[in-house]
Amino acid sequence: MNVALKEWNLAFAKDLAQAISNKNVQNNLRDGIPYPYTEKDAIEFINCMLECDKDKTFAFAIEFDGKIVGSIGAFRQENIHNKTAELGYYIAEEYWGRGITTKAVKTICEYIFNNTDIIRIFAEPFAFNEASCKVLEKVGFQCEGVLRKNAVKNGKYLI
Repeated sequence: MNVALKEWNLAFAKDLAQAISNKNVQNNLRDGIPYPYTEKDAIEFINCMLECDKDKTFAFAIEFDGKIVGSIGAFRQENIHNKTAELGYYIAEEYWGRGITTKAVKTICEYIFNNTDIIRIFAEPFAFNEASCKVLEKVGFQCEGVLRKNAVKNGKYLI
């Protein structure tokens, strides 16, 4: 399987917009992402990733067979949690179920543990997103708890 993490590049904007401008993808993400997601939105995001502090934000495009199919990033926490990073990711719906996300998560975790002082990475997938939970388990993450009624997504409390 030809999966790679790539440093962000403005040339990726069109593929990025296609990947995330999908309600099924966005239903599994936190709010604040425009819909429809345009190439202009993608350019703004990529510029933000290019300008961020590289010691706090570890963000990459997910490439599969030469095409950008998603995004993955880990974000250093602050204060007493500054050796911890929160992981987030998504891929375009047509690439779900192929093991791409599992490979991307494994790759970014290896990169962070081998190249930074971060000692812990965590993720908070929605409990209903069983595929994302399984990705994390395959890579070695352990469920430490379920946050019940911790968030509202699409007008519903999440369990």
